[in-house]
Amino acid sequence: MPFSPIRKLVPFANEAEKRGIKIYHLNIGQPDVPSPEKALEAVRNIKRKTLEYSPSEGFEDLRQKLARYYAGKGIDVTPDQIILTDGASEAVLLTFLTIINPGDEIIVEEPTYANYLGFAVSAGARIRPVTAKIENGFALPPTEEIEDAITEKTKAILICNPSNPTGYVYTEEELEKIRRIAYKYQLWLISDEAYREYNFTGKPSKSVLQLPSIEKNAILLDSFSKRYSECGIRVGMVVTRNEEIRYNLMKYCQARLSPPLLGQIAAAASIEGTEDYSAAVYEEYKARRDFFIDALNRIPGVYSPKPEGAFYTVASLPVDDAEGFCKWCLTDFSYDNSTVMMAPAAGFYATPGLGKNQVRLAYVLEIPELRKALDVLSRALAAYNSR
Repeated sequence: MPFSPIRKLVPFANEAEKRGIKIYHLNIGQPDVPSPEKALEAVRNIKRKTLEYSPSEGFEDLRQKLARYYAGKGIDVTPDQIILTDGASEAVLLTFLTIINPGDEIIVEEPTYANYLGFAVSAGARIRPVTAKIENGFALPPTEEIEDAITEKTKAILICNPSNPTGYVYTEEELEKIRRIAYKYQLWLISDEAYREYNFTGKPSKSVLQLPSIEKNAILLDSFSKRYSECGIRVGMVVTRNEEIRYNLMKYCQARLSPPLLGQIAAAASIEGTEDYSAAVYEEYKARRDFFIDALNRIPGVYSPKPEGAFYTVASLPVDDAEGFCKWCLTDFSYDNSTVMMAPAAGFYATPGLGKNQVRLAYVLEIPELRKALDVLSRALAAYNSR
C-alpha cells in the first residue's frame, strides 16, 4: 500500500511549523473558500435527540435532491440509482471491490489521482497505465495505446474528468473514443467527476452517464467535498444504472453501516438554493487559475500547461528529484520565515521513473497568498540549484 504523495511529507511540514515556519500549502486540494452558509446553519440547528445510523445507501431525501441536481446537468438518474458513500474515496474503493477480482486489471491514464493506485492494491487489482504527456497538456493518449494496454484480464477503464491532478478536461471527441473502446471490449467505464463544476473551457461538461450504448457499463463517482468546500463532511456517491453493481455494492455499504449522518445533513442543505454561491466560487477559482499559471510559468525553468478544470496543475521544475526538493523546502529552506509545500508528482504515476521532476500544485489559496507562495518557490529553486 503506497503512501499518499499528497500527505507523505506531512511529518516534515509539522516539524517546520514547530520551528515557527509559515507553510504555503499547495500540496493538497483543501479549499480555503467558506462552505455554504446554508450548510453551516443546518448543522448548527440540528434538532435530533439521537444521532442515529442512516440507511446504508444514504437518506432518501438527499438522494432525491441529487437526482434533481443531475437532471439539471442533463443526467437522467433516479434516487435508487444513487448510493451515498463516505466521500468519493470510499466510492472508488467500494467500486473496485465490487467489480474487480484479484489479478484483474484497470486501465488508467497517468498521471492520475494517487489514491486510485492505493485502492487498486486494496482490491488486488493491477493498474495498467497509459501515459499522457505534459508537452501536449496531458491530452488523451492515442486510441492505439489504450487498446494495446488491454489484456484478457482488463475489466475497467478509469478516468477523472476534470482531472485531478492535471486539470485536463476531456473533449467530446476523446470521450467518444473512450466510449467506443469500453463498448468494443465490454469494459466497465468508471468516471470520477468530483470537479464537474470547475470546467473553464466554456463548453458544458459531459458525464459518462450521458454516453450512448454503455448505460449498463458506466459508473459515475462524485463528491460534495470540492463542489461546496466541504471536504470534512465525507459524503460522496456511486451512481450507476446497473442494478447488479448496486446490489453487490450495497453488501459493502451494509458492512460499514452508514454514511456520515452530520455530513448528509450538511450535504442536503448545500444542493439547492446555493446557485449564487457556486457561481461566485467558480469565478474565484478561474481567476486564481489565470493568475497562478501565468506567474508559475514566469519562474525560470518551470513549465505548466494551462489546466482547463479542477484547481490543480502538474508542473515540471528545473530539478532532477522533485521529491527531494519538496522535502528540502520543508527541512532546510525558508525565506522570510516561510516555505512552500508541494506534492511530488512521481506518486501520481504508475510507471516507475516518470514524473521525477514534476510536482502537483493546488491553487486553493487567495491570490495574494498564491503570489507570496510563488515568490517563495522561485527563491527556493534558485537556492536549491546553487548549493
